[in-house]
Amino acid sequence: MKVLMIGAGNMGYTYAEGMAKSQYLNRRKLMIYDKSAEVTMRLKKDSNFEVFENLKDCVTIADIIFVAVKPYHKDELFDNIKRMVRNEQLVVSLMAGVTIQQIQNGLGLEKVVRTMPNLPAKIGKGVTSFTASSAVSRIELVMVRNLLDTTGESIHVSDESFIDKSTGISGSGPAYVFYFMQSMLEAAQKMGFSDNDSKVLVSNTFQGAIDLFNQSDLSPDTWMKRVASKGGTTQAALDSMEENNVKELIKEAAFKAFNRAVELGDSNN
Repeated sequence: MKVLMIGAGNMGYTYAEGMAKSQYLNRRKLMIYDKSAEVTMRLKKDSNFEVFENLKDCVTIADIIFVAVKPYHKDELFDNIKRMVRNEQLVVSLMAGVTIQQIQNGLGLEKVVRTMPNLPAKIGKGVTSFTASSAVSRIELVMVRNLLDTTGESIHVSDESFIDKSTGISGSGPAYVFYFMQSMLEAAQKMGFSDNDSKVLVSNTFQGAIDLFNQSDLSPDTWMKRVASKGGTTQAALDSMEENNVKELIKEAAFKAFNRAVELGDSNN
């Protein structure tokens, strides 16, 4: 199986690195292309990759082509490679807001997988939602899932609407967590903790809570009840959040991201 990554920016490189170090390429080097000469020079220093300087040299021989260019570069890329691709090839898109139909029309092929990655993939803790056109076989879906899982975990969703919905939850979600963390850091510092102690307090609190959640079948609501006691300190904080409608504001923010993802997809038509 010959796998090609087109685009070696943050996401492209992250997924390329994860796949290249996995066992799924059957000892073949992952093929990679980026139009930046500077990036190409840097990639050539990495023994995990077979680096190409011309698209025609790699597109024609790939079995699976990952596309990780910026959405506004898609038309230029599609124009360049449309005559090189074959209908039996499989294209996996890491591009935000670009639909399966747009990719099929732009490249003139049928086998397309669309994904929604997220930032923790950089440390092998990502979650990638994906869906596929009807031309993609079950075997091919398993192959794609194995490759995506090299950066964390993946979930197969039934249709493209869930890719946009995933944007509002997992794609943009790390920023929500960082927003909450930043608020807690500022509170700790205002209370007089040093920057380092504030970081330790906040980061370990988040990590500990996540581990507790993942290692049990208890819901977040149940865990909150276990931490909070009537009239206690935790309940005072939770009451403040309820009074300020924090839960509904977080839900609203997630839907804002989802709706914006839909708008961006429409604008790419």
